Amino acid sequence: MANTESWGSRVGLILAMAGNAVGLGNFLRFPVQAIQNGGGAFIIPYLVCFLLMGIPLLWVEWSMGRFGGRKGNHSTPFILHEMDPKRALWKYIGVFGIFTNIAVAAYYCYLESWTLSYLWHSIAGTFNGQTADQVAGFFGNYVDINTSTTGIPFEPIVFWIICLLLNTWILAKGLSGGVEKVAKVGMPLLILFGIFLAIMAVTLKSGEHGAVNDGTVGLNFLWTPDYSSIWTAKVWLAAAGQIFFTLSVGMGSIQCYASYVKKKDDIALNAMSAGWMNEFVEVVLGASIIIPISIGYLGIDRVVEMTQSGGLGLGFKTLPYLFTQWGPTLAMIAGVCWFGLLFFAGITSSLAMGTPVMGFLKDEFGWKHKNAAWFFGLIILVLGLPTVLYFNEGVFDEYDYWAGTVGLVVFALFEIILFAWVFGMDKGWKEITAGADIKVPTIFRFIIKYVTPLFIGGVFVASLPGILEKITSTGLPWQVHAARVLLLLMFA
Repeated sequence: MANTESWGSRVGLILAMAGNAVGLGNFLRFPVQAIQNGGGAFIIPYLVCFLLMGIPLLWVEWSMGRFGGRKGNHSTPFILHEMDPKRALWKYIGVFGIFTNIAVAAYYCYLESWTLSYLWHSIAGTFNGQTADQVAGFFGNYVDINTSTTGIPFEPIVFWIICLLLNTWILAKGLSGGVEKVAKVGMPLLILFGIFLAIMAVTLKSGEHGAVNDGTVGLNFLWTPDYSSIWTAKVWLAAAGQIFFTLSVGMGSIQCYASYVKKKDDIALNAMSAGWMNEFVEVVLGASIIIPISIGYLGIDRVVEMTQSGGLGLGFKTLPYLFTQWGPTLAMIAGVCWFGLLFFAGITSSLAMGTPVMGFLKDEFGWKHKNAAWFFGLIILVLGLPTVLYFNEGVFDEYDYWAGTVGLVVFALFEIILFAWVFGMDKGWKEITAGADIKVPTIFRFIIKYVTPLFIGGVFVASLPGILEKITSTGLPWQVHAARVLLLLMFA
């Protein structure tokens, strides 16, 4: 069956690609990573990783997708196979691009559903009048499905199902009729919400509404450089990991989106536009909200202590309480903006995770678009249920580590080797620059062939001790071991 999907406009494509990259990690993960790894000095290894690994992988994945799409392929097994038809090995390696999206979506949609729930509670004024401990405790009660927080039985399951149905319904509408429309609405709203919150954060004044510091204190602290950290391997590993996490490379979703562009369409400028839009959202907006507001009310020492457990605590346990210091009306507006932007960041990413799976079902088995979409939703329902039922036992974290971290690095390493060394840089460079609306610097030909593979290989080698420790760790709940076995079988 011929695949007739296509993008309605260039703007829609760029916004959808940017939405794929812009996710919850831009606002919850990046500021914490910066604080933990040298503050302003972290931006140096971060930008180096973006230039030497992020941009090359964006160009590689966009060009692979357009190349495969010209041959009628819209999923990574067949896109990779098309680049080296003589070896069936690449088709099986391309399965990573299917399973990674399934496994990441299985836990990501649950995280995304939290934003819907908190959006509702912000509108309902649930957190007004509560103490900091009560608001923080709300999250613990929420992820415990046996606890009803607002009179809704099994509330986390209810909002998770709503989120799954919404994702599946949009995917069933197609690229231009569903995904592109959401990106055209969601991305501008996300940026507007972010700008409003960033202004509120930066203009926060000590002594007003209970604040103990100006908002600029948090901003200055976040970007105060500790240059001694630059030469630490841990910092470079964190920067490389953040690039993978924030750009959504190594998943196969970019290849799938790019496979629907026309054969003469530009990909070089499109890739750069989507990549730099993500960087603006992450570095400018993401760094200007959660940390300045938290330090404004809690002080530097308290926030540094809280960042040790990551950004989820600050985003879901702390900010809802701090918003209430602004009064009921502003608290509601701020809550809608914060959890609204998180929701749009989440759903534009999760929609991208469904397209490679659907492309595979349509190309390989001739499935109709709607049937492929609803089957994807069913898979996520089944595989995601353990992350909901056993969140407190660590199943969510297990999915995140194996699928959202290890899987991305492994697949990216294979695809850069295929593109630069098997497909060949002569053909690869021609594919990147064909129809380009910008002149791609020739130095990137050398970077893609030599520097990027070494960079990614170094990230993988540096991660091996952690991987081995994970595999051999004992004394964990049976649910964690079951989840690990399931994920390892998927990627085996």
